[in-house]
Amino acid sequence: MNKMRPLAVLAAGVLAASLAACGGGDSTGGDGPGWNAGVNEVVNQSDKKGGTLKLAHSDDWDSPDPGNTYYAFSQNFARLYGRALTTFKPGAGKESLEVIPDLATDLGQASDGGKTWTYKLRTGVKYDDGTTVTSKDVKYAVERSNYTEELQLGPKYFKQYLVDNDPAYKGPYKDKGDKGLESIETPDDQTIVFHLKEPFQEFDYLVAMSQTMPVPKAKDTGLKYENAMVSSGPYKVDNYTRGKSMTLSRNPHWDANTDPIRKALPDTIEVQAKQNADDIDQRLLAGSLDMDISGVGVQAGTQPKVLADDQKPYVDNPIQGFLRFMSLSVNVKPLDNLHCRRAVQYATDKVAAQTAYGGPLAGGDVGTTILPPAVDGYTKFDLYPQKQAENGGLDQATLDKAKQELQECGQPDGFKTKISARSDRPKEVAMAQAIQQSLKKVGIETEIVQFPAGDYFNKYAGVPEYVHDHGVGMMIWAWAADWPTGYGFLQQVVHGDAIKPSGNTNLAELDDPEINKALDQAITNPDKAARLKAYGEVDKMVMETATNVPLVYAKALMYRPERVTNAGITLSYGGMYDYLNMGVSE
Repeated sequence: MNKMRPLAVLAAGVLAASLAACGGGDSTGGDGPGWNAGVNEVVNQSDKKGGTLKLAHSDDWDSPDPGNTYYAFSQNFARLYGRALTTFKPGAGKESLEVIPDLATDLGQASDGGKTWTYKLRTGVKYDDGTTVTSKDVKYAVERSNYTEELQLGPKYFKQYLVDNDPAYKGPYKDKGDKGLESIETPDDQTIVFHLKEPFQEFDYLVAMSQTMPVPKAKDTGLKYENAMVSSGPYKVDNYTRGKSMTLSRNPHWDANTDPIRKALPDTIEVQAKQNADDIDQRLLAGSLDMDISGVGVQAGTQPKVLADDQKPYVDNPIQGFLRFMSLSVNVKPLDNLHCRRAVQYATDKVAAQTAYGGPLAGGDVGTTILPPAVDGYTKFDLYPQKQAENGGLDQATLDKAKQELQECGQPDGFKTKISARSDRPKEVAMAQAIQQSLKKVGIETEIVQFPAGDYFNKYAGVPEYVHDHGVGMMIWAWAADWPTGYGFLQQVVHGDAIKPSGNTNLAELDDPEINKALDQAITNPDKAARLKAYGEVDKMVMETATNVPLVYAKALMYRPERVTNAGITLSYGGMYDYLNMGVSE
């Protein structure tokens, strides 16, 4: 197996070169809506109801529970069976970045300088059992998702920023009182008020996350809730079997008059889990599958096929909101040393990593910053510049910089550690193999360890204790903004308060007081221009710690089969297709 790794990287390089050669221009060929048509517009628009929308995933959800999930595809998909206070506008391109009311009648009413936010709920919204959604259910949803030890997979923004009880609130599973968290008020069934410690100028974005999808207290079963979720959206979950499938059908009590943004077209939605990634691609091309729900694009072997003249009209090549990068744990020796981390920054051949993932067309542009260019607050800079040798690979001057840093960190001959990647994502594994080869040139020996995507954050890379005990110093993954500003991208990745015992997304475990302070101050500033400038400055501060190695600003080759209707790339969920109003035509 080890002997085949350099060949795999070489093959990826040949493929990337061929893709670059055939990927130029806007010629559509065929009779489809056209190459890249879904990037800025919703294509194959239709209001036709009926049929079954068939989706597949190479692994599984972290959890489909709206209060215990964090993957972008999961946030996107959950809107079919849940309604947050706000959401992002159905559409494609820049239009999809607009935050709009959903369960709420309007965006939040801010007062007290941005420390108090009030929302009014729509009347007549009902669960699939016929009971009425109330503001108390939204409050309870926030409490269970942020204040329980059991639900750890989602972010904890609300816990970080809401005023706490005195004594501290222990969460709904331990606190048996009736009031719950006192800083969330529900004066009536249609009103919810949030009281914050400090101003939070982007709160409308925060409540668009699935954690505000209502959950009736009487129906909550903790970690088992994912098997019997209550629906407030147009579809109800008939069954979810972990590692196998999920089936959705119509919520008989959903009223379109209370929901101006959802079309609810298919009669049934089916998702198959744990499917081979290459097999998913073949089924998409054959027309027996409608969409890869993970939204990462087709695999390397499929890329030439979708760029053929007869298929290219059904392909989109968006610049996604994801950064593909490698986090370096500050708690795994010798990466606790700044100079050892800087050595990795210089010795990681980003062009090789880019090539392994699919090249400029299907992998993305080489990254040098934490914030991707599509996120508000991005500033262009490069603290660890690299140059390529004429015959490929990093040039000697770049390698010498890495070796000098190894000298300064007391590891002149290099060191050993582990790199993790998600086993069901072949392109990510290929990227790890490319990095392994480049680090070896300066004496850094790495072992690649692979974990399934569904458990990557709740059992392995996102569990600091596991990372420390098993010496996983480097972790490859991807991140898209929780909302499209620098704060929405950075906070859960680089702020010390985001570190969690499981479901952690600050994989480097970076806890720098100056970075924390800069982010905390930025979000309180009502001046948008000042906030965006601050986000760029925080990005530079993070890169100075060398804790995260940017690899590529993601692009993908996304395939939309001919029968899929209302297909458009939503930038708010990382540059995948918007599932909210997707349908099928025979």
